[in-house]
Amino acid sequence: MTQAADVRGAWAGRAVHRLGEVDSTQNEARRLADEGVPEGTVVWAEHQTRGRGRLGRSWVDEPAASLLISIILRPALDASRLPQISLLAGVAVADALAGESELPVTLSWPNDLLIRGRKVAGILAESCLTKGAPGVVILGIGINVNQTHFSGELGGRATSLAMEAGHPFDRARVLRLLLERLEAWYRWWVADGFQPVREAWRHRAETLGRRIDGDGGVAGVAVDLADDGALVVKTDSGALVRLHAGDFYAPRR
Repeated sequence: MTQAADVRGAWAGRAVHRLGEVDSTQNEARRLADEGVPEGTVVWAEHQTRGRGRLGRSWVDEPAASLLISIILRPALDASRLPQISLLAGVAVADALAGESELPVTLSWPNDLLIRGRKVAGILAESCLTKGAPGVVILGIGINVNQTHFSGELGGRATSLAMEAGHPFDRARVLRLLLERLEAWYRWWVADGFQPVREAWRHRAETLGRRIDGDGGVAGVAVDLADDGALVVKTDSGALVRLHAGDFYAPRR
């Protein structure tokens, strides 16, 4: 079995398109994907005017303080496996942030990263499936790196690496480490399947053992991550229910 740490990088950080202000790095990356750029191409923006997260939510950033990237992936795999990429990315980002900051980074299903209960990063995976062609996944990652405060409702829910560690971070260095960890975990997942990702995710999980309110009125305690990436919830009646992150596939524009 290949170990993630042993995978020699092939594309991490070799094609980074660094931009100023954009509407969304996801949109820029999708345009480049349509032009046929290679797997691993990265779009990095200083500021997004229309950044987005799961379920159509907005992503608000402070210019030049966040790390806002989208990465083009071209996994030649069955479409049923593609939703696992969000969880894989969460593990990779957690590895990178914890390694650089020595802070206790945890994972909240399906796509948030937390430090001491506050959100420090989020992930959005959108795929473009064309009949007869390999799928393309645009993996968006937003990280609060050097913000020193959050206003309004974000004040009690968000944090940054700098706020938690007490000093600023080199965003380029964080990006390099993130891409190295992402490529290693991605290639391990392609070669050996979801089980190594599942084990690593469970090790860092903030969600497991906690009560949640899911879609469709499902409420109960999160007890496990299934072998396909679904969250297993034990309801008040004792039934085991599987929740899926249902917004993975985004329509082509």
